[in-house]
Amino acid sequence: MPSFKNDRMSEDIHRELTDILRQVKDPRVSDMLSIVRVELAGDGSHCKVFVSSLRGMDDTKESVKGLRSAAGFIRRELFARLKMRKSPELHFIADDSIARGAEVTRKLDALDLPSDPTEEDA
Repeated sequence: MPSFKNDRMSEDIHRELTDILRQVKDPRVSDMLSIVRVELAGDGSHCKVFVSSLRGMDDTKESVKGLRSAAGFIRRELFARLKMRKSPELHFIADDSIARGAEVTRKLDALDLPSDPTEEDA
């Protein structure tokens, strides 16, 4: 059964976390860090935040360590910005989807495809 309120709240958390990450002063947190996906539990008590960096998986894992240590600040800021009954416990997870997407794009660009799909070699 779809929960539209939960989906809306996940989108709001994603938007606010993107802004809050810019304020985190931990040097381990990369400036090239992106939030890929946010999964909020049905009861709103836990939130998985999937993050990825353009600099690779090692940089992402190091950034996750910094985010875990700053989780209290991030959680407080999130609670202050959003009208929530309770602030969810944040779980930061390293994800390499941006690097994989860039690799797929590079491989597709390496293929010699015709610019017009209707063209046929005669």
